[in-house]
Amino acid sequence: MQPASMLVGGAWVDAVAGEREDVTSPFDGHIVGTVPVARAADATRAIDAAVSGFERWRRTPAHERAAILMRAAALADERAEEIANIMSGENGKSLVEARGEAGRSGEIIRLSAFEGSHLYGETLPLDANKGTGFDKIGFTIRQPVGVVVAISPFNYPALLVLHKVAPALAAGNAVVLKPARSTPLTALAVAQCFVDAGLPNGVLNVVTGPGAEVGDALVRDQRVRKISFTGSTAVGEHIASIAGIKKMSLELGASGPVIVLDDADIEAAAHSISLGGYINAGQVCISAQRIIVAESIVGDFLDALTPKVQAIRVGDPFAADTMVGSMISRGEADRVTASIRAAVATGARLVTGGEQDGSIIQPAIVADVDPYSPFAQDELFGPAVAVSTARDVNHAIELANSTAYGLGAGVFTNNIANSIHAIREIESGVVHINWTQLWRADLMPYGGMKSSGIGKEGPRSAIAEMTEVKTVIMHGTPWTQNQ
Repeated sequence: MQPASMLVGGAWVDAVAGEREDVTSPFDGHIVGTVPVARAADATRAIDAAVSGFERWRRTPAHERAAILMRAAALADERAEEIANIMSGENGKSLVEARGEAGRSGEIIRLSAFEGSHLYGETLPLDANKGTGFDKIGFTIRQPVGVVVAISPFNYPALLVLHKVAPALAAGNAVVLKPARSTPLTALAVAQCFVDAGLPNGVLNVVTGPGAEVGDALVRDQRVRKISFTGSTAVGEHIASIAGIKKMSLELGASGPVIVLDDADIEAAAHSISLGGYINAGQVCISAQRIIVAESIVGDFLDALTPKVQAIRVGDPFAADTMVGSMISRGEADRVTASIRAAVATGARLVTGGEQDGSIIQPAIVADVDPYSPFAQDELFGPAVAVSTARDVNHAIELANSTAYGLGAGVFTNNIANSIHAIREIESGVVHINWTQLWRADLMPYGGMKSSGIGKEGPRSAIAEMTEVKTVIMHGTPWTQNQ
């Protein structure tokens, strides 16, 4: 176990009040590290440092910023195994999954470095406006917004940190990162890569502690110009209510639908859902939660899906054969188990799984689920799928759109007309045809509709939202073509 410190103004420091807390494994409860417990005073100190760091960083040429980020990416590659081990220890996800996540870190930084060095503006055809001739030239430039507060969740403690931090830095902003309280060690290890790459003091700051105090202090500060948050819809609504006038990207909750039509490849759909519903113990906002199957094939679909789900090995995150590790806490596992039991008590059928051992839950399939019940409508965030039936494609789309959420959706069909109809009608920020929504290329735009949030991630999209467009008009002496 190694004690860790916060990063403020280029120095690794303790909290002002000197408080510390243990970070424990959700699998077996052993202590994996200790971190400072930041309070409001620490939030202010971090923003002070970011304001100072921004003044230098925004005047650093893009090629110099990119060079530092490229060095950080190389370090992230070199340290991927170390970061994966830290992640499995504090998060409980299998080492196989952690290695996959840590292995993407360097590439996210490189993608961001590229996009941040290409902040193009555009010329304005001012002479197209009546009353204006050739005596003026107009164009736009992009500039960093300033101090960005990034608040990241526990479920992808490297990936979702970097989808906020790397684009912000690449665009010339300074950052204060507040990682999830249960998984701060991964974020600190990632931050170390930027420090060791030569990032100037104060450009990246990391504070650890309770969101209710530290997070609120960060988002309320009027010196902060942009908030990037991933978490629950309830917390996102709270942030929006206290933040004041500043830019916000909020990636919030979901209850992701997957439609399986009667012309689909059932085996392919079952394979994809056996991954999309259970990776990271279902603790993914784009998890395949609601499986909406054509009535005529639901029996065949369950026959195909059940053995694949039963074959998922769960247990010790560090065991070589473990495919899915623990949930983030015993309390979360208790909540998911209670949700499954409540669904069964109201008429659903438990096909397989659902057994709980501490923070481990056996992957579950729950069939005959009322699509308007809480088990389908609310975000489960656990290793279970709810299977309901639909009469036809229109009914399936109606059910897909029936929740307050709209982050990701999947559709399985071999009919091109049904594909196009679903693409146009499903209310979701991302729609996949013949795969579940639990697939993401790090460069693509990513974000939801309705209560699933506002704004987009992905380096190019994030940088667009972490910069301001300034319009410039140059006025010359009026003239005419005849002069």
